[in-house]
Amino acid sequence: MSFHDVRFPLSVAYGTAGGPMRRVDVVTLASGREERNALWAGSRRRYEAGLGLRSDDDLHAVIEFFEARGGKLHAFRFRDWLDWKSCPPLATPAMTDQLVGLGDGDRRQFPLVKHYVSGGQAHVRPITRPVAGSVIVAMNGDAVAASIDHDTGLVSFAVPPAGGAAITAGFEFDTPVRFDIDHLSLSLADFRAGQVPSIPLIEVLP
Repeated sequence: MSFHDVRFPLSVAYGTAGGPMRRVDVVTLASGREERNALWAGSRRRYEAGLGLRSDDDLHAVIEFFEARGGKLHAFRFRDWLDWKSCPPLATPAMTDQLVGLGDGDRRQFPLVKHYVSGGQAHVRPITRPVAGSVIVAMNGDAVAASIDHDTGLVSFAVPPAGGAAITAGFEFDTPVRFDIDHLSLSLADFRAGQVPSIPLIEVLP
């Protein structure tokens, strides 16, 4: 995957709409009952960035960004303002927010993840684009030093954590996305008349 380590303009991202989508095949039987099968193991996020445009300068910034990314060619960072921390959006990340693994005395690397829990069920999402300088790590609740790969989300230790040691982390993160359009169709007249251009973005999975 070709990835540019730059973030989509934050001011435009703040007004976007979107979120996770799932692919589930629903078959209705002759009895009227349903059989449902998950086609994807996890979710994929889709956004509409056109809703975040507020000024002519925003239009220009998106044109520059689109051209520099080569349209769909290169993926980039995007801040989902509703889901960009290891904790709820209005809280401050803490080093015990997310359990990222248990030590076994041999393993040195642990990938960052975020757990989505409801009703006793959970989904574990890999976090591959943490924000530089935002990751804080703990072992059994105590702060520890670790190196962070901001291109993969891997947390690495110089010495393998002891068996059973709980490795937790708090962090901010971006979602890797790309443009899901070949033609950026923008009209200044339409924009000033209140029409919103379509600028779809789609998550690029690791």
